Amino acid sequence: MFDSALNYFESGLCVLPANATEKRPTLSRWKQYQQRLPTEQQLQTWFADAKAMCILAGAVSGNLEVLDFDHEGELFDPWRALVASEVPGLAERLVVERTQSGGLHVVYRCEEAIPGNHKLAQRTLVADSADPVEITGKRYLPRRIGDRFECTCTLIETRGEGGLFLCAPTPGYRIEQGSLDRLPTITNAERAVLIEAAYALNESIPPVAREFAQVNGEGRPGDDYNERGDAREVLRRHGWTLVKRGENEYWRRPGKQQGWSATLKEGVLYVFSSNAAPFEPDRAYAPFTVYTFLEHDGDFGAAAISLRAAGYGQSSDDKTVDLSSLMSNGHAALVPTQIALPDPGPLPGSLLRVPGFISDVMDHCLATAPYPNVALAFCGALALQALLAGRKVRDQADNRTNIYLLALAYSSVGKDWPRKVNTKILHRVGLVSALGEKFASGEGIQDALFLTPTMLFQTDEIDGLLQSINKSRDALHENIMGTLLTLYSAANSVYPMRRKAGKESPGVIDQPCLIVYGTAIPNYYYEALSERMLTNGFFARMLIVESGPRSVGQEPGLIAPPKSVLETAHWWSEFNPGTGNLEEWHPNPQIVEADPEAMELLAESRCRSELEYANAESGGDPVGTTVWGRVPEQVRKLALLYAVSTNHLAPRIDAAAVRWATEFMLHQARRMLFMARNHVSQNPFDAECLRLLRKLREAPGQELSHSVLLKRMKIATKPFQELITTLEQQGDLETVLQTTSGRTLRSYRLVGERSSAGVKEVGSS
Repeated sequence: MFDSALNYFESGLCVLPANATEKRPTLSRWKQYQQRLPTEQQLQTWFADAKAMCILAGAVSGNLEVLDFDHEGELFDPWRALVASEVPGLAERLVVERTQSGGLHVVYRCEEAIPGNHKLAQRTLVADSADPVEITGKRYLPRRIGDRFECTCTLIETRGEGGLFLCAPTPGYRIEQGSLDRLPTITNAERAVLIEAAYALNESIPPVAREFAQVNGEGRPGDDYNERGDAREVLRRHGWTLVKRGENEYWRRPGKQQGWSATLKEGVLYVFSSNAAPFEPDRAYAPFTVYTFLEHDGDFGAAAISLRAAGYGQSSDDKTVDLSSLMSNGHAALVPTQIALPDPGPLPGSLLRVPGFISDVMDHCLATAPYPNVALAFCGALALQALLAGRKVRDQADNRTNIYLLALAYSSVGKDWPRKVNTKILHRVGLVSALGEKFASGEGIQDALFLTPTMLFQTDEIDGLLQSINKSRDALHENIMGTLLTLYSAANSVYPMRRKAGKESPGVIDQPCLIVYGTAIPNYYYEALSERMLTNGFFARMLIVESGPRSVGQEPGLIAPPKSVLETAHWWSEFNPGTGNLEEWHPNPQIVEADPEAMELLAESRCRSELEYANAESGGDPVGTTVWGRVPEQVRKLALLYAVSTNHLAPRIDAAAVRWATEFMLHQARRMLFMARNHVSQNPFDAECLRLLRKLREAPGQELSHSVLLKRMKIATKPFQELITTLEQQGDLETVLQTTSGRTLRSYRLVGERSSAGVKEVGSS
């Protein structure tokens, strides 16, 4: 066992001792190894008497991913045939392992980062009653769906970032092809073939509901086309093929020879292929959106004009195009009831670097910190650059460097070190007065900025502030929220100070630049958010970076900033474009221009976020529209910071700056929406439901036994059973019964994420 563990370790795999019965590591604090490999000495200790082992998937094992074929691997041969029809020889390059239950693991590495665990192919079976049924050795408890009983079996799923799998030489596991210590690395395109081939074998399509919200007004082409337009002809004209007819039609994307890539039901196109551009996977599209994407390259205005000319909508002499059929909360929304928001995971390490000053400050912070943390060092350095350039630079659209930045980290990770580094640097260049700490009140923030119009507030435990805002019965904390929102938007304008009764107006703050660098405990932060915060713009303004577990410690160094860092910081302290003296300085920030390629990329980035916005709006998702609506502005701010960090003397926004900023914000927006949906509750009972789902989501295989889950929830049996019953009825989990040695054991398995409608309810209740 140790020899195998050492071989795997030397090939870059994160291997841990495991409990084969419960399919989990035997270590009590094993999740830290999702971020780093163990040492050879630890392996010697762990595997001296270990009976089983597992490998952690994801980045820690070189972007390792597993396709898990359950039910005795019955879909493996059909899947391999589909893969061979697309890329001959690809399946033969992969490692294949037989599992104890007769299933199969297909293992490989990817060139790029991989997502978390995901179900690819399922089968829904109809049962005679609610009595337990046994399917290929596993027992299921059927759920009532309407007037019948159903149970859903997962046939193929992935083990990705955050996941794990038992492996040989664990008893019952054997390698049938290749070797785990010589894993092949495949391209992103090859991975897409593997995933789509599995999707093509799916037999349980998510139900699609057609929901009509109240429509304000009549005669809009988009609404009319959603009612009586036929997306089939549009799909055919653009190379799509109808594979299977029926109430739920199966369609194949252009260029694909076998299987299917989407379903069409009641006018809604649900796409699961990752190669079906311009559509994105795991999304549903109304007929008008399908028509717009394929016929007019996403130009909804042109689509509306074309449809009106074709007789859709009431005739009108008004030549103004009415886009409210798409861009209004009154849109006749067609949305799936059980489409999950995929989890992109925390920001990858490749996005936590910016050339020049930011990287220099990061390197100094990492070299001297007792517990170096890349994410925290990045946040501190980015906040420092934003402060130094505040009221001194802007882009061509007048975006400024004011940002609200939040680092999520657990206790004792080293959250205070980047703050100390920033304080030391600012003190050395005479700008320590620009630092603030906690927010006492909205008026206190205003007073501070009135004296020092560019300020960096370094605030710990910001989740406590949010809890206070939620629970406060007076206007004190409410005023903090209002001030933060207003100051953010006033960075390129003036902010009028509050007028006290009986006194003259104290004046205005000229172009206030407030930078917030806060830290918080991850779960506490998301649970502290309220429904209103998700939709009033506060949540969308935050740049949120997750730090991960604490790193291995080192001897801390003296905070003596490098000469190059101090020289650049000092240059910024003396750079004051504008008029007047320092007391009455009216800034006229330098315009940092974007080159032609960067301008094109900014336009593309804006279009991508606008499509996400339109999709969220058509689904009645106010949280999604709030988050996606802020993405273009945030991309420009980050690209500006990238430019001034790279070259403060002659900054220019280039393609590299825009690509980084776009990738950063697209990833962040999706992560924010996923985390908000899984943490923000409408009431205490819903909060407990979310907490239980998180316990399952974090468990190996997303399944826990009854006793283990009850212990982890730490609640009484009766309310626990109420949660189980509710989540079963919602289709979020299923009960699995297994007979071992004459005993029937009950466990609970996550079978689906909360629907996008759950986000809609959070924002609209």
